Formats: sequence, C-alpha cells, structure tokens
Amino acid sequence: MNESSFSPGAPTPRSRVVVGLSGGVDSSTAAALLQRQGYEVIGITLKLWPQDCVSRAEDKCCGPQAVADARAVCHRLGIPFYLVDEADDFRRQVIQYFADEYRAGRTPNPCVLCNEKLKFGSLIERARQLGAEAVATGHYARKDQDPATGRWRLRRGRDPRRDQSYFLFSLRQEQLARALFPLGELLKTETREVARERRIKTAEKEESMEICFVPDNDYGKFLRQAGLVEPHAGPIVDRAGRVLGQHEGIEFFTIGQRRGLRVAAPRPLYVVDLDPGQNRVVVGDVAELA
Repeated sequence: MNESSFSPGAPTPRSRVVVGLSGGVDSSTAAALLQRQGYEVIGITLKLWPQDCVSRAEDKCCGPQAVADARAVCHRLGIPFYLVDEADDFRRQVIQYFADEYRAGRTPNPCVLCNEKLKFGSLIERARQLGAEAVATGHYARKDQDPATGRWRLRRGRDPRRDQSYFLFSLRQEQLARALFPLGELLKTETREVARERRIKTAEKEESMEICFVPDNDYGKFLRQAGLVEPHAGPIVDRAGRVLGQHEGIEFFTIGQRRGLRVAAPRPLYVVDLDPGQNRVVVGDVAELA
C-alpha cells in the first residue's frame, strides 16, 4: 500500500485503529497491513442478523464461521477481538429500508446504508469508546483531501475490477475523515499475497458477492419468510395496459427482470416499470427496457 495516500489530518501510524472484520480475506488483510505500518489495531465484528445464523451459509458475514475466522485472524495477528451485537439497528436501519424500497417499486442497495449507518456509524462510535482515531475496512476504495478546500474526497480503488467506492458514496465528511481503506492501492491478487505472507487463514477463502442477509440470493423468499412482505396479487400488464398475467406483489420484481414472469409471449419480456399505486408490474420488450 502507498503510505503517501494518507493525507494530512488522517490518522497516523502508532495511533489506535478499529478494523471492521467480516471474516473474509479483504478485511483480514486490511488489519495485517495496518499492523505492519505501526498502527495499534483492534478487530471488531458486528453481529448484524438476529436470527439463528447456524442454518445460514458459512460465508455470510453473520455466520458462525465468519465470526470464528475473524477471531482466528486476530489471534494470529496478536490483536484484541470484539463481537458487537448491532442486530436491532441493522434490522431497523437496513432490513426495513430493504423492504420499504421494494414496496415503493425501487431496487435498494442495502450495503450503502449498512456502511453509512453501521460500519461508519455505530462502529465509529465504538472506536471512540475504545480511544481509536479511525475505522478501517477491507473496501477497495481510496480517499484524499482537496488541497484548495480541505474537503475529503472519495476515490475509486486502484483495482478497477474490485472498486467498491460506489458502496461508500453516502459517507459524510466527518465519516470520511475517520475512515481508512488499506486495500485502496492493491489489486485483489496482491491482497491474497499479503494474506499468504502473514499466514492468515482466510488467504484462500472464497468471497461472497451476494447480499449478506439474503440466503441463496433469493430476496423474494427472504422478504416472505422474514414477515416483511405479505403476498398481494395484482396484474402484470404491457405498456398499453393489457393484462398479461398475475403477480403476488411488486416487491418480488425488479426493473430489468426477465425470468420468473410466468407470462406467455412470442418474444422475451422484461420488467420495465413497477407501479405501487396500482399494484401493477409493467413489462415490455428489450427496446422498451432501454
């Protein structure tokens, strides 16, 4: 990592830093890099989902294997580890938002809210309580300061295939000021190399690209099972208003969706609009989608 990327006003080596650990290779390597640079590192894993995680996929950030891996990484690095229960805030600020957005006919990005409200919200407060100056994560993003105004600027990570700055766009100035992104200057392959060098157990761990709290990436099933949405039938219509079929709730559809429409048509149809006022799913061909 290029240490010159830390601009004036950023936490400096030998200061205390909290690292949000998900049990994956990225956050594990972030902790190792900061320790190498001389920071006093504390690892914290947020317990975000109140349901029994044992039945959930092991690679999910709330699962018992993820917690065990994060704890093992901290043991390997010789740093403190804490498991902090944020399940109530997660359900209120992230899960409820997730359901509300689908009800409104929009497709949510819960990771943005989780970063803003928890990882750089609640976790920053925990860091203050522990006397830490900053919160670090394994995001592939960078930051700097505008020399003219002094404002912090969020920048893309060096690895264009792994850039995660779009998950962080809503962070405020005070949050960016206390944020560290140790992987911002690294490629994913370099991250794994660092983890192997430090003999971190997550070095070869596969990553999950799905929403952490949605099993099997089936968000419709999740919304139903969690009691967040009750099925309510309505029409599937084309742009002219002709009824082509029925749906069980607009929450179970997203713009651009093609599969699962259960509508017979001579050409492929896509969801082109969701109308919460009339409880309608509107479909059209690829040209109408564009």
